[in-house]
Amino acid sequence: MIKTTLKIDGMMCNMCEAHMNDVIRKTIPDAKKVKSSHKKGESSFVTEEKPDIERLQGAIADIGYVVESSNCENYTKKLFGKK
Repeated sequence: MIKTTLKIDGMMCNMCEAHMNDVIRKTIPDAKKVKSSHKKGESSFVTEEKPDIERLQGAIADIGYVVESSNCENYTKKLFGKK
């Protein structure tokens, strides 16, 4: 699995976070654990395969925000009770 984190300029409130989550889910249908924070200026989500970042940047720009950077890294699901 891949965790993608986007640094996004322009999010100012909780409604901005909701708009960002919606556009991520619409653009990347298999996205899971979609979270956005206007305070941190970032959004993150998990997918099975590396997402199409250019397509996502375009969709985000269409709703008025700017992706300043993106980072994709391997993601391992955390299991509770395992050490």
